[in-house]
Amino acid sequence: MLLDLLLVMTLGFLGSFGHCVGMCGPLTVAFSLSQKPGSASFPQKSLVFHCLLNLGRVISYALVGTGIGALGSMLLAGGQLAGIESPLRRGIAIATGIMLVWLGLAQIQPGALPRLPLLQQSLHQQLSQWMRHLSLHTRWWTPVLLGGIWGLMPCGFLYTAQIKAAETGTPWLGGLTLLAFGLGTLPAMLGIGLSAALLSADRRSQLFRMGGWVTLAIGIMTLFRGGMMADYTGHAALACLTLALIARPLHRLWAYPLRYRRLFGVSACVLAVAHMAHMLAMGWNLQAIFFLLPTQQMGSWMGILAIGLMIPLALTSFDWAQQRLGDRWRPLHLLSLPAYGCAVIHTVLLGSRYLGTFQPTGFNQLATGILLLIALSVFLVRSRWCWTLLSLEKFYGASSKSR
Repeated sequence: MLLDLLLVMTLGFLGSFGHCVGMCGPLTVAFSLSQKPGSASFPQKSLVFHCLLNLGRVISYALVGTGIGALGSMLLAGGQLAGIESPLRRGIAIATGIMLVWLGLAQIQPGALPRLPLLQQSLHQQLSQWMRHLSLHTRWWTPVLLGGIWGLMPCGFLYTAQIKAAETGTPWLGGLTLLAFGLGTLPAMLGIGLSAALLSADRRSQLFRMGGWVTLAIGIMTLFRGGMMADYTGHAALACLTLALIARPLHRLWAYPLRYRRLFGVSACVLAVAHMAHMLAMGWNLQAIFFLLPTQQMGSWMGILAIGLMIPLALTSFDWAQQRLGDRWRPLHLLSLPAYGCAVIHTVLLGSRYLGTFQPTGFNQLATGILLLIALSVFLVRSRWCWTLLSLEKFYGASSKSR
């Protein structure tokens, strides 16, 4: 647990120089400008103001973490979080890992990825405007109140720490998790408040990207933890790839997936790599494949081929790669179709819930049939011929080079 707290604090510290300075730095500067210098004791008063401001923010984090941990404890008592390998705990770990990986990539290459739904700024901006107005009051409790409200503001970066707090399953560990996160962000936010100016562009850029790499590393570590995560990361990768493939042809009927198709595609690759890493950690290697049954050998090679096809697609999914590749970008990314087919074959032939078990039951056969039906539906949805045959061609989402 101590290692987890140190990782959360490190995440808050390095991430604060990028994400927090960009998101909350202007708000902190506005608080500083609202404190008008009028005496020789102004520097001391400014220090007290920002210390109380950040104290309120960190306390707010800790209280929220305690409440989230209490909620986690109720889920634990009900069995949903019982054990490291409980389904809900694995789901939380996957959600946390994906969010951290996405935030890390967004810090490493700003503007290359679309915003997550949790990062919408309308509510954040409204609260910021109200808090700036409140900061004009000179009551002693004003900075503490401001800090407490500040800790409740919507923030995708903070959500990852809150999910981690829920995963602890106890109020005190949940509170400690967000307390550690808040203390990690304290140096940057206190420094910005006292200086009333941003860091130099060069230094901020370096710290921003460093924080992104740390965030990315912690996200990958989160995805790699747990023995049964191999099964969950594999299925999650297949689900993300499915959403990425049906996003374009269905966007006239269901527009939401197309907006985040790149997120689904990159997430599928990250989860597939995490799945492979789990399998290697469990003792699988290339030599072991030759001792499997013929169908399981084929399933193994299909999985390796699927990952081999997905990695270059993920690496070239950014805007700069699309511009550089030009007309070659779309044919390259059509390899997602054979990658999907290979992933489905891998799951069917090697998955323990499908035909990979030595004695398939009726449940295994039913699960196999459902998975194959879903895969067939994906290929049919992507086929213009199928839409034309059903006289639904007007609803078919044609390809676009800009996407």
